[in-house]
Amino acid sequence: MSENYKFVQNTKCEYFPCHNVKDKSKFNCLFCFCPLYMLGENCGGNFKYTNGIKDCSDCMIPHSEGGYDYIMSKMGEVIEKASERE
Repeated sequence: MSENYKFVQNTKCEYFPCHNVKDKSKFNCLFCFCPLYMLGENCGGNFKYTNGIKDCSDCMIPHSEGGYDYIMSKMGEVIEKASERE
């Protein structure tokens, strides 16, 4: 079974890659903006707060192998949080 939908790369992007990486060929652009950002401290990524703003520049979860599966495992929390705002 093909799982090509889990990996997208945009090498023409002016920011590619937007993080320092050893192997650009494995850099995944699918989640250019991480859908887990809204989970704050519960996202599970490597982040810090700078002047009260979440800084995810050191997090590679959305761009790494296995990142798709990890993000999808947390989507229930994203949906729940989004539902609280309605």
